[in-house]
Amino acid sequence: MSVRNLEPKVLWNHFAAINAVPRPSKREEKIVQYMIDFGHSLGLETTTDAIQNVIIKKPATPGMEDRKTVILQSHLDMVHQKNADTVFDFETQGIDMYVDGDWVKARGTTLGADNGIGVASIMSILSSKDIPHPAIEALFTIDEETGMTGALKLDGSHFKGEILLNLDSEDDDELAIGCAGGIDTNTKYYYQEESVKPDSVFLTISIRGLLGGHSGMDIDKGRGNSNKLMNRILYHLISLHEFQLITIDGGSLRNAIPRESTTVIAINKSILADVKEAIGTIVATLLHEFKSIEKDLTITVEEKGEGEKAVVHEDILKILNVIYAMPNGVFRMSPDIEGLVETSSSLARVIVNDGTFITQSLQRSSVESTKTDIANAIRSGFELANMSVVQNGDYPGWQPNPNSPILKIMHKMYVERFKEEPHVRACHAGLECGILGIHLPGVDMISFGPNIRAPHSPDERVQISSVQKFWGFLLEVLKQTPVRG
Repeated sequence: MSVRNLEPKVLWNHFAAINAVPRPSKREEKIVQYMIDFGHSLGLETTTDAIQNVIIKKPATPGMEDRKTVILQSHLDMVHQKNADTVFDFETQGIDMYVDGDWVKARGTTLGADNGIGVASIMSILSSKDIPHPAIEALFTIDEETGMTGALKLDGSHFKGEILLNLDSEDDDELAIGCAGGIDTNTKYYYQEESVKPDSVFLTISIRGLLGGHSGMDIDKGRGNSNKLMNRILYHLISLHEFQLITIDGGSLRNAIPRESTTVIAINKSILADVKEAIGTIVATLLHEFKSIEKDLTITVEEKGEGEKAVVHEDILKILNVIYAMPNGVFRMSPDIEGLVETSSSLARVIVNDGTFITQSLQRSSVESTKTDIANAIRSGFELANMSVVQNGDYPGWQPNPNSPILKIMHKMYVERFKEEPHVRACHAGLECGILGIHLPGVDMISFGPNIRAPHSPDERVQISSVQKFWGFLLEVLKQTPVRG
């Protein structure tokens, strides 16, 4: 079955349309223009602010003019990640989607349901002729996934809404009322190089098949981090045998748990068998540790690779030690909200190549003081090794408000509609609400959405029946928007 034939057809057709438009983070020009043209085609007031967020406004339907204006908000960009063996250009190609039972998936890439389903839902309301709703201010932000630039630089003067519905959550039984803030830590070190020694043979060590996932929402699931696993292999090996490090290329995106890593080393061919045995030992240990979680994990060693220059031994030790010492995973659980990860760090990227060692990591916390604490812990380790550190992209969390008026309305509505209690939660992801609240003071905010699994990875998928549940609930929320005053 084609995605376009799924129900509700209007929503899935809009989703298919935007997924045909390349929209990776920081390169949203095509999707921004698409949304501008979309708004104009409907005869609606359509504009952009200075940072290129798109704003489309639609008057209330007859009989709803006295209701509070609602800001419907989703982000236009998507995480661009693919499997190593998938040939795909996110800047020129649309997503190749297919239906698998109750799920929509993509072939070898991220799907873009995060946050394309939210965008398509808003488009469906804007283009509708028979959906009752109050005055709508639709806000489509840019660059959420790699820095929340659109939210950070939003011009709040465009809006008069009193309620903001963020459609960027990933569990259909959840009403989100808080989220984590974050900060990026980027490090650089120029290592000394030496020539590859005579009588050397190259080995390429590859890690593949990890689950990966969202470095906030999935950080507490015990999944393997390819950068940390590769470092364990190399750390174990150098304790037994001398080798020359040629390159490391691990991870991809700052906000995704890294799934893959490739390292090239050079060793004297006389110890080839011993080195392979040593690597085999630590690989067996890692596979055993992760056998119940990472069922598709593969770690291979092949006699291939090339290079004329290598990292000097002293700097190999420095690189391996600083990666080993770097905190990764859950740093602190919330003492106030059961089951909520308060603070975490994810080592997203490791590069050793051409005289430069680079890392990228993302620290998250719903508490500003512990976000600073984990960021300082990361910084200190690298500075002790005389490596340069730049921390940027700092954005605030969203402080939960259990007394939110829209929460009370939607909670009651959810129970009446689905005959069960919703989960009212804060999440360990970087929703834009915390930042938007700075530009839109006093606006009552909540986040909800359909079931999306494995976001930020090529296993991303969205549940069809859940989209139908979410869509019906969203329409009911708009219909029951409270009267102004």
